[in-house]
Amino acid sequence: MPASLCGTWDLISNVNMEGYMIALGVSPCLQKIALKLKLKKVIEQQGDHYVIKTSSTFRNYNISFSVGQEFKEFTKGLDNRHVMSLVTWQGNKLVCEQIGEKKTRGWAHWIEDDKLHLELYCEGQVCKQVFKKHE
Repeated sequence: MPASLCGTWDLISNVNMEGYMIALGVSPCLQKIALKLKLKKVIEQQGDHYVIKTSSTFRNYNISFSVGQEFKEFTKGLDNRHVMSLVTWQGNKLVCEQIGEKKTRGWAHWIEDDKLHLELYCEGQVCKQVFKKHE
């Protein structure tokens, strides 16, 4: 069984967020703001149902899903697109595939060395984020 992702996490590393946002088509103005944000992530789980809350001083984004069940997602506050999303376990990674206007789009969360890792990907661009447990 994969390690629990649950808890409150603070961003400590953010690599290639700009490339990822360009692939999504985020405006240069929003890119500048987003690159300065310190994100907090709260992950809650009940069985196969997850709630992931990402917050900052600028915007918040919440997603709620059940593993293995496709759902409609509106990426409000991110790039404001409608996608069909499917989250599954692939080994120790919780992986989301987002089908929509952008090709090869999605994300993966996993625990490594007591840190939460997140890869966000879209059209060949990969943003790698690392979070530590909030103290």
